[in-house]
Amino acid sequence: MGIYSRKKNLEDENNNIFWTTMADLLLGLAIIFMTLFVLAMTGFTQQTIDLQQTQMEAAKQMAEKLKEADIEAEVDKLTGNVKISDLELFEVGSYTLSEKGRKYLDKFVPIYMDTIFSKKELADNVANIIVQGHTDSQSYAGLKTPNEQFSKNMELSLLRANAVEQYIFKTPYDKKYDKILRNLLTVEGRSFAEPVLTPDGKEDYAKSRRVELKLRVQGNTLTKVFGLSFGDN
Repeated sequence: MGIYSRKKNLEDENNNIFWTTMADLLLGLAIIFMTLFVLAMTGFTQQTIDLQQTQMEAAKQMAEKLKEADIEAEVDKLTGNVKISDLELFEVGSYTLSEKGRKYLDKFVPIYMDTIFSKKELADNVANIIVQGHTDSQSYAGLKTPNEQFSKNMELSLLRANAVEQYIFKTPYDKKYDKILRNLLTVEGRSFAEPVLTPDGKEDYAKSRRVELKLRVQGNTLTKVFGLSFGDN
């Protein structure tokens, strides 16, 4: 009886090990299948990875060139976002580029264009170059409702974006990019919909007033936007 019992226990243990192993195998296969399914649905391919790497390289190169040109800018080496907080593109409430803003764009735009279009893989996948205007949420005198305030700031943000877009063509970039710029450039106004916040959650009015220049890339699900932000004080 004791021998039979030990034999049965041994068989049960072997069976448990077998089913545990099968369960682990099936779970592993399910995880692999789901991972491949998600990657396929999101378009996460080797080409996507290579394109993301190219964007990161462009961000690094952008930072180096801006530094060499004595253009102060904070470049995010992962996303390619650039923040310029000490630049006065516009006076408060104005959509006319300041002299300092024009000089800055004269230096910045050629570097920006050369960095983007010198990398064929990146240049071939550009869907749009978006010039996007933003304002702070401070109120205009005489406007009573939040909607009126938003609409007035929308008008200002769009005029600012237009001013930058128009001046881009006047900067000394390589004019062989003229045609592609005409195809890619687009302008947006965002009013005060996307404020810049301080660490304690309050709006940073100076940094909220800005124009962002964003590069939208086709087929890149990791980082859709390679963007640059210009601030005014």
